[in-house]
Amino acid sequence: MLLPKRFADEIVKHARAEVPNECCGLLAGKNGAVLELFQCESTEKSPYRYYVDPKDQIRIMREMDRKGWDLVGIYHSHTHTEAYPSKTDVELAFYPEALYFIVSLENRNAPVIRAFRITDGQIVEEEVVID
Repeated sequence: MLLPKRFADEIVKHARAEVPNECCGLLAGKNGAVLELFQCESTEKSPYRYYVDPKDQIRIMREMDRKGWDLVGIYHSHTHTEAYPSKTDVELAFYPEALYFIVSLENRNAPVIRAFRITDGQIVEEEVVID
């Protein structure tokens, strides 16, 4: 997955701004290419889990429909652990067609972004190329 640097930078900036809580957002695009990033409000306000505000999700999904875009990815942060899906992340992975991007702030000076397909409880990592 090619993730334009401007979007990777925006994900990291969003994650840092929400510390100590997890951040979340949606990535929209076409044919697997990321064209837009939407920061979302997490209704959880928690350092251990996120939940995209349903109002944000509906508004963004409608905008994506109008523009003919697909849900390419869903991102969130892990503030103190590695960029790997937690048990909760797997249980709440409702969009198997989307990549789940996780940015880890475990090392605040060197954030790590990884992406995963999560389908029927199975986790498969996909390479992320930031360019």
